[in-house]
Amino acid sequence: MTRNGGQLLVESLMALGATKSFGVPGESYLAVLDALHDTPGKLDYVLCRNEGGASFMAAAYGKLTGTPGICMVTRGPGATNASIGVHTAMQDSAPMILFVGQVGTDMKGREAFQEVDYKAVFGTMVKWAVEIDLVERIPEILSRAWTVALSGRPGPVVIALPEDMLTSLTSAAPLTGPVEITEAEPAASAMTRLRDLLAGAKRPLILYGGCNWRGEGTEPMRRFAEASDIPVVSVFRYQDQFDNRSPVFCGEAGVGMAPSVKKLIAEADVILAVNNRFGENSTDGYTLLEVPQPKQKIVHVHASDIEIGKVFRPTLGIQSGPNAFAAALGALKPVNGEWAEWRMAGRDAYEAGFELPDLPSPVDMGKVCALLREKLPEDFILTNGAGNFTVWPGKFFQYGPDARLLAPQSGAMGYGLPAAVAAKVACPERTVICFAGDGDFQMNCQELASAMQAGAQPIVLVLNNGIYGTIRAHQERHYPARVSGTTMENPDFVTLAKAYDFHAERVETTDDFAAAFDRALASKTGALLELNISPEALTPRQTLSQMREAALAARKEPA
Repeated sequence: MTRNGGQLLVESLMALGATKSFGVPGESYLAVLDALHDTPGKLDYVLCRNEGGASFMAAAYGKLTGTPGICMVTRGPGATNASIGVHTAMQDSAPMILFVGQVGTDMKGREAFQEVDYKAVFGTMVKWAVEIDLVERIPEILSRAWTVALSGRPGPVVIALPEDMLTSLTSAAPLTGPVEITEAEPAASAMTRLRDLLAGAKRPLILYGGCNWRGEGTEPMRRFAEASDIPVVSVFRYQDQFDNRSPVFCGEAGVGMAPSVKKLIAEADVILAVNNRFGENSTDGYTLLEVPQPKQKIVHVHASDIEIGKVFRPTLGIQSGPNAFAAALGALKPVNGEWAEWRMAGRDAYEAGFELPDLPSPVDMGKVCALLREKLPEDFILTNGAGNFTVWPGKFFQYGPDARLLAPQSGAMGYGLPAAVAAKVACPERTVICFAGDGDFQMNCQELASAMQAGAQPIVLVLNNGIYGTIRAHQERHYPARVSGTTMENPDFVTLAKAYDFHAERVETTDDFAAAFDRALASKTGALLELNISPEALTPRQTLSQMREAALAARKEPA
């Protein structure tokens, strides 16, 4: 049987287990689109409005499901638009495959229309970038790409598809089944050494991260930590991978890190780091641990040998998948020590962090989050992009074993809405809520149309304060009373959302929120609630005016 390259690619993707894809159409991969004509219900194509939104959806889908998020875009501008989602997937360690149309092989190297050298453009941003140069190799390259995206430290792969490779006919057979990847397990000797280090510690700490947990996930680690009374801290934006209601959970090491969390990391003498890559945000700019030789004894567990010792020299490095390691840790005999008060202080500080003063805003987000914590089901999914507003989903929710947070480690604005659409595509029965600032929302607000067309409409909370909040905060701290380029004039968000068939309301006061949210939950076509937020309520505990006054006062102090 002969088929063209586009059909060979689509049939192989389905054999690997792909059921959803996200993209923006282009003439460079018409043969793939034609093959997708016959696959609804088997391999669906979610039509997006911008390649950046499509790539964000694929990155979020990979992060949520643990299977590669599939994104399809056209050459040149389509590829460069999609690069933001690729970068996000890399920093999140999320599996993703980006397929990009390419000029025909007979035109390469001439700077043909929209030609891009994909290996050069994406080479430092992905785990592997490849261009297909023989139609018969499509199954081979797809199999390798799927494996690379999932193995070791998961991440994105880019495959360039020259147009003639997709239209050429071949008798090559498509793939016939999925790829099965077994996690590396820790050596028994390494687990014995680990237990000895923990047993000899005075203040042990578990620091975990990563999105590639599955099955029981961190539950065996939770059982060991609770039996040993060891405090547990998540890295930036991965608190959802551990039961926050556990008495050993003590918070998140990330942007706006709580002093209590900094104290735990700084005072620990043994740190068991599981599945994290020691990013800038989770080490307070690499200041909490000395580079390259920390005073703390580090046990670094990671599936990728490249990550172990990349920044900090570990006392013990263990190459293991996170799930296999957690299972092995759960099987260890608990350790005992005199650190109970230290752990309790960390937990008490974490719980006290939910207590907030009244905020100077018509809609008080502290009270909104308190209400949402009561109303949301156990398996809620929250998403957000970037901005000061992300403190609310990041610091003021407790994530149980079934809840998820989709938030970009890359700090990319505009991620939240596409991620929420991807979550509804993957899990249509779950309650999905996107937190978005007014600036963040407008990065990808056109994806409301994608949500409408796909029947994947989340609830969107737009925190409208009329400013780019994070940049204004930095501006007031470094250039007080000199506002420049951070004030926005916004559209009517309610009218905009209604145009996309969303239920929409503007919430003027805190007292109005509960009833409005009930109506949002009841809506069959998703909802957008525009929240009236004062610029003064820029952070939970410091107003914009207080930032400005503190900066001005500091300038007047003698050197």
